[in-house]
Amino acid sequence: MSAPVLVINSGSSSLKYRVVDAERAEALAVGLIERVGDPKGGRLTHTVDGERHARDVAVPDHAAAMEAMTDAFAAYGPDLSTLDLVAVGHRVVQGGARFGRSVAIDDEVVATIEELADLAPLHNPANAAGIRVAREQLPDLPHVAVFDTAFHLSMPAAAHTYAIDRDVARKHRIRRYGFHGTSHAYISREAARLLGQEPEATNVIVLHLGNGASACAVRGGESVETSMGLTPLEGLVMGTRSGDIDPAVVLHLERTAGMDVADVDDLLNKRSGVLGLSGHQDMRDLVAAAEAGDADAELALEVYCHRLRLYLGGYTAVLGRVDAVVFTAGVGENSPQVRERALADLEVLGIELDQQANEERSSAARDIATPGSPVRVLVVPTDEELEIARQAIAVVGG
Repeated sequence: MSAPVLVINSGSSSLKYRVVDAERAEALAVGLIERVGDPKGGRLTHTVDGERHARDVAVPDHAAAMEAMTDAFAAYGPDLSTLDLVAVGHRVVQGGARFGRSVAIDDEVVATIEELADLAPLHNPANAAGIRVAREQLPDLPHVAVFDTAFHLSMPAAAHTYAIDRDVARKHRIRRYGFHGTSHAYISREAARLLGQEPEATNVIVLHLGNGASACAVRGGESVETSMGLTPLEGLVMGTRSGDIDPAVVLHLERTAGMDVADVDDLLNKRSGVLGLSGHQDMRDLVAAAEAGDADAELALEVYCHRLRLYLGGYTAVLGRVDAVVFTAGVGENSPQVRERALADLEVLGIELDQQANEERSSAARDIATPGSPVRVLVVPTDEELEIARQAIAVVGG
């Protein structure tokens, strides 16, 4: 049985798309349109059947980007009109406290996504723009919004509440929302499948480690704690983001360095993390520099892995029983050095890494713990587009 879904991720200056067969778990076509809104023009890349097609395109806005996407399908295939698309699934970054699940899109949903733009000013307006255009150009298909934050709305109040004045928090919707929820949902279920267990009976700690990084404690298929907060800045050390930091640092920089809000925002989001510590943003470059004796790179790697260990210990305490620690995303899937450093000497938590299994390169989901390890260590490739497609099917069918 075939259930193709067009998955769209509309960014402020890009449009990513993929046709995913949700039943067969395979991509039929993948595309990216870059530099949307650039008067000099954009670039379209469309891949189908392993063949990559690229061309320059004029994309002054998201409407033009959508037209370029449909033109690419017509030119290179597969023909959208012959695919019997079941739905269009849209990635939306911030659903606030309103959306705890994926929903069918109507005018009210779009208006709410736009209303939540103050919580995600770089993402929600672009997400909404893409949705509006897609609904206009594909009016005969159901459209579904899948929110990055939705998976984490199951967190208990003690986990999502900041200890600040309650009236201020309520007025400005300040709480911990968490992100990467689509990935954490997919990975936690895949981990349960690999363990031969039902998600409802499984406790896992998921480490989504890419340029952006977050940890999530999942009990019985539900998020009960996650490292990102009001924004994606909180939590783990990342490629360019600082992660957890004393908030008084902001006040200190304002007083002593004359930095304003925009300066500090740029510092913590774009010039911190391992890039700020070492000059290297890519984990492969960082590891290579550390192994070559670069002291700054070595410190950055240690800081990165130290933060991981702190969260592993804390989330073990939150869950009480952990069936598996799961690594995913670019760094989690491909850096044995990070996995080894993060899990070193954690036998006290029941985590025993098989060094040989950890070093083996593979694109397959796998268990890299020792046979006798009480807690399994899994490496599971994430597939957020497949998860969006599956959630869209669930909404349309349900």
